[in-house]
Amino acid sequence: MNTKIKLTIMRKARTSRSKCRSRACHPRAGRAVAAEDDVGFIRITQFNEQTTENLKKAITDLQNQIPAEKLKGFVVDLRNNPGGLLDQAISVSDAFLERGEIVSTRGRNAEETQRFSARAGDLIKGKPVIVLINGGSASASEIVAGALRTTSARR
Repeated sequence: MNTKIKLTIMRKARTSRSKCRSRACHPRAGRAVAAEDDVGFIRITQFNEQTTENLKKAITDLQNQIPAEKLKGFVVDLRNNPGGLLDQAISVSDAFLERGEIVSTRGRNAEETQRFSARAGDLIKGKPVIVLINGGSASASEIVAGALRTTSARR
């Protein structure tokens, strides 16, 4: 117990480095998105450079799987999502919102204050959204959940 060890990890040398990209919108039941009856499920595990593009594709895939007249809404699973990039949290929120403030940041000085609002045109055409969060949801996940909660409360 309490013995110090030195760990060396070695791997074969590579002539070039490749950029590792992880999908931020993950499958449910082995698929990129899941349509169950009349509800679309999307799991977002992190907010990285690809999150918004993956989300747009997921929404399009679901809208193609479920006819518009049958699609009741979406479930966005942010459980255990540790967050990530602020700009991705803003653009993900904007995908679901028609209008309203998404998030604002305030600095010590008035000129440091920034407000980010949704632009007209939500990708889900006004369908309801349920956001799942838990104690492991943080940062950008909280921004998305808060933006969607606040906007739906104003309706």
